[in-house]
Amino acid sequence: MSAYKSDFLTVLNERGFIHQGSDLAGLDALAAKNEVIGYVGYDCTARSLHIGNLLTIMMLHWLQQTGNKPITLMGGGTTMVGDPSGKDAMRAMRTREEIEANKASIKTVFNKLLTFGDGPSDAMMVDNADWLLELGYIEMLRDVGKHFSVNRMLSMDSVRLRLEREQEMSFIEFNYMVCQSYDYVSLARRFGVNLQMGGSDQWGNIVTGVDLGRRMGTHQLYALTTPLLTTSSGAKMGKTAQGAVWLNGDMFSPWDFWQFWRNTEDGDVERFLKLYTTLPLDEVARLAALSGAEINEAKKVLATEATALLHGREAAEQAAETGRKTFEEGALSDNLPTIEVPGEALAAGVGLLSLMVQAKLAASNGEARRHVKGGAVRLNDQAVSDERLMVGSDAVTTEGVIKLSLGRKKHVLIKPA
Repeated sequence: MSAYKSDFLTVLNERGFIHQGSDLAGLDALAAKNEVIGYVGYDCTARSLHIGNLLTIMMLHWLQQTGNKPITLMGGGTTMVGDPSGKDAMRAMRTREEIEANKASIKTVFNKLLTFGDGPSDAMMVDNADWLLELGYIEMLRDVGKHFSVNRMLSMDSVRLRLEREQEMSFIEFNYMVCQSYDYVSLARRFGVNLQMGGSDQWGNIVTGVDLGRRMGTHQLYALTTPLLTTSSGAKMGKTAQGAVWLNGDMFSPWDFWQFWRNTEDGDVERFLKLYTTLPLDEVARLAALSGAEINEAKKVLATEATALLHGREAAEQAAETGRKTFEEGALSDNLPTIEVPGEALAAGVGLLSLMVQAKLAASNGEARRHVKGGAVRLNDQAVSDERLMVGSDAVTTEGVIKLSLGRKKHVLIKPA
């Protein structure tokens, strides 16, 4: 029997989203009546959100699917301050123009997982620049700042951990939690918002917003956080040799996204199926019960379903077919990542290590050299052991490309330009 009455908290609990919550019984009662209006904030520090953000977008997705209203808050204002959480140094200051460009690029991902409109459970998108940039400094100090205890602010992880590591924190960063808390109050007053969700690293900021709402006379506000994920081996979730796993397809292709999930560790398959797909839990249980070589079938389903959510079913099926051809048939596929190298450069010969870096199969020549020494590099499906190898025009196959591979699952086609 479920610990919760509402579909919303039941789904989140069964799928592993809940880490901490304030007054879950009160939140459960509201959700059971479809009266939750919940939001997550996303700062505009890059052109795309990353896979860590996908977890909270999925929380908004399930909020809407269970009859409640999700709001995506774009941090047009807070990005100008910079969230110090988990950072040892101040984030780079962005101009208004950079923030606006990033915001426009980020927005596109939400339409994939949420339905926007004017209905009672339709999603909304708002920007905290609308109220933060209008605030006068003295007004902010008098009306909002008076409710904050510096002693308590110093005890928050985002501040305390930075100071314990003896890393400098700027005054503007120290104000981030004030801005985030005021966001919650502003959203409560403007749109009736009563729930803020986020990763567990945001717990201190979120409950400070709940407290500020009480002090400034809003209705009851609630907090809910999801775990910060690591893989079974303890690695940080969402990092690859090429860097972050971005959600925008022009920064991290659907094929790369599919491959990322296909390479999931065995011990993470069930957890990720619950969190990053909408498959029914009985189907998740069936897939999770597979063992031995069959677990690879579950990984393919995870990869295809997660990719379909973000990039559409057609792109997901295309990536799955590319994977089948590449891994099972050993064939070339037009859908593999491709880079162009000038024909004259190939005629003269390009160093293997340099080529691996260009193809983003390694971050540096040193890393590429280690892969070669470890026997992980193949050229046109033939193992390469010579780190000084020069790749020339003679390596171009009858298909007009060179296939460069790292391990069994990472392949790039090199095309003479």
